[in-house]
Amino acid sequence: MFDVPLLLVLIVSMALFFDFTNGAHDCANAVSTIISTKVLSPQVAVIAAAVLNLIGAMLGTAVAKTLGGGIVLTSVIGQNQILVLAALVGAIVWNCITWYYGIPSSSSHALVGGLIGACLATAGPSALNIVGIVQKVIIPLVVAPVSGFCVGFVLLWLVYWLFHRAQRRTVRNIFQCTEFFTAGFLATSHGLNDAQKTMGIVTLALLIFGYVDTVEVPLWVKLACALAMSLGTAVGGWKIIRTMGTGIIKMEPVHGVSTELSATIVITTASMLGAPVSTTHVITSAIVGVGARKRFSMVRWGVARKLLVAWVVTLPASSLVGYFVCQLLMQIF
Repeated sequence: MFDVPLLLVLIVSMALFFDFTNGAHDCANAVSTIISTKVLSPQVAVIAAAVLNLIGAMLGTAVAKTLGGGIVLTSVIGQNQILVLAALVGAIVWNCITWYYGIPSSSSHALVGGLIGACLATAGPSALNIVGIVQKVIIPLVVAPVSGFCVGFVLLWLVYWLFHRAQRRTVRNIFQCTEFFTAGFLATSHGLNDAQKTMGIVTLALLIFGYVDTVEVPLWVKLACALAMSLGTAVGGWKIIRTMGTGIIKMEPVHGVSTELSATIVITTASMLGAPVSTTHVITSAIVGVGARKRFSMVRWGVARKLLVAWVVTLPASSLVGYFVCQLLMQIF
């Protein structure tokens, strides 16, 4: 059996690896639209997103506190150190499967699902913070994509209303310039929400091991998680970029700006409220909303249905993996 410090090192290392895969898996969230509209080359877009993810990850900790103490009851789980490791393995396995097949599923819900499954395996249902799960996970799971769709639909309607008399070339030039900023805001908001999830998991591990007294994220955890996600983003998830950039609708700069601004509004609002939403869900639904406003038939609804199935399956699938991994690890440790 590993002694506690070595196990903690393993957990933190696994958390940073998850953060790396999260950045690579969800890089498409920040760059798919601006690549699809040909405003930036893929290489430049990915590097810029990596830098902005790093900046965004340092801007808050509300989501980290939800993951660290809002999903499981720390007073009940006690010294179940294996719980955090099993949760991370469950999330990483699901991330790798969906990454391989180019499915833009939710790394956020994979992590939450892994945590729930591992918690059930080690401490039972009594250790789950049901109110926190409903308020911070289940409700945002529904509200966030619906909001993304609605805001995307309304924003494109507003753009059409404002520019209906302008020449097509003028509109394209305006929105090509604007997209540099909206894509940057989106990449920053992605780091703000997604990197905090791993910060929360690492802080939970430190709390279980007795290295911190409260769910307050240490500075070194912020820096490590921000850097890991930024490096993952730099690698890029090219299959998912193709799915989101061209697989749902055909993008032009006006659609890219509307999508990016819609997703940024929803993700930033959720981050301020401490809700670990799926940036994948939000931006994909914003793309669908923008496409539906332009022309309902231009949305590739077959692709959208497949993505919806992946979203629904992610939470229970990663919970099952987290549960069985935890059972296995308890036999080893």
